[in-house]
Amino acid sequence: MAIKKTLIEAIPSSTGGKVVSWNLTMKYEQGTEGKDDYYTNNKTVTIQATEAEPDGSTTTNFTAKAEKDWTKKELEDLCPTAQWDDIFASQYDSVITNPPTNPVANNEFAIPS
Repeated sequence: MAIKKTLIEAIPSSTGGKVVSWNLTMKYEQGTEGKDDYYTNNKTVTIQATEAEPDGSTTTNFTAKAEKDWTKKELEDLCPTAQWDDIFASQYDSVITNPPTNPVANNEFAIPS
């Protein structure tokens, strides 16, 4: 079953009327809700318009602009979904596909003579 990704929260921080930082949360879901194959997890990231690098250079992640000028697609594109996809797939595998098995105690065991 396909993974469903939904941007569920976008919190802007602005300076001078322009967004300089976004806090974004995307909900990941796979399986059928209410069934044993269902798993969901939220991924969150804070993206700054620009970031100072250790070498003194500056990385531009996005161009600051007014809140009203942003589209949903632009916000989704800021999310590191390739990385999140890998993390979610690993989580789904370890929780749903190949969950850990817990040992079962045998209280009836008799010590061999």
